[in-house]
Amino acid sequence: MSAILAVDTSTQACSVALHVDGVTMEDFRFAPRQHNALILPMIEQMLSQASLSVAQLDAVAFGRGPGSFTGLRIAAGVVQGLAYGANLPVIPVSTLMAMALDGFKKTGAENWLAALDARMGEIYLGGYHISQKNGFVNLTEPEKVVKPEALPTFSIAYQGIGSGWRYRQLLESNLPKPAEYVLETREPSAHCIADLAKIAWDKQEYVTAHEAIPVYLRDEISWEKQPPKIGKR
Repeated sequence: MSAILAVDTSTQACSVALHVDGVTMEDFRFAPRQHNALILPMIEQMLSQASLSVAQLDAVAFGRGPGSFTGLRIAAGVVQGLAYGANLPVIPVSTLMAMALDGFKKTGAENWLAALDARMGEIYLGGYHISQKNGFVNLTEPEKVVKPEALPTFSIAYQGIGSGWRYRQLLESNLPKPAEYVLETREPSAHCIADLAKIAWDKQEYVTAHEAIPVYLRDEISWEKQPPKIGKR
C-alpha cells in the first residue's frame, strides 16, 4: 500500500488529492484568496474520508511552482508542517509539469507547452513530452520566466495549456504549426501532482521537509526554510 497526500495552491485554484493504492481522490475548488482558510480543512476532510491519519501517509507532495508567490508559500508551509510533525518525506512537483499531464489526460496528445500568466507582461513556461506507454513526463523545454515577445523558436509541435496562453498568437508564432488543443482555463491540480508524486515515489525521488521549498523562477524572491505554524491538528 502507498498513500500520498498532495496539495496545490499555486494559482487561484485550491486543491487536495489523496493517492492510495492506485486510486486518486481530489477536492478541487476555484477559490481566489481563500487558500489559507480552506487548505487545512480540505486536508482533514480528505484524510477522514479515507480513514487515514497523517502518520499513516508514506509521503506528502505539493505544487512547488512556478505560480503565485503567496500561494506557493502556503502550500510549502503546510507540507513542511505535516512532514516535520509526522517525519514524512516530501515530493515537490512542478506545477507546469502537472498541467502538461492534465492536458495529456484530457486529449491524449503527447507534447505540451504549459504556460502560466506571471503578470508584469511575462509568463512561466515549460515544454513536456508525456509517454503514452507509462505516463512518464519528460522535460523538453526548460522551465523559465519570459516575455511572450521574446520567446525562442520551438522545434516541437506543442499543444497549449494554462493561463499564459492568453498570448496565444505570440506563442503559436514560434511553433512549427498552430496548436490543435489550447486549454487556457485549466489550472494546476493536486490530482495530477499526486499522480506525478507516485511516479517519483516509486523512483525514491523525494526530499526532507527542510528541503521542501518553492521554485519561483524569479531570482529576487527568497524563502526561509523554517518549520511553519499551521495550527493544531
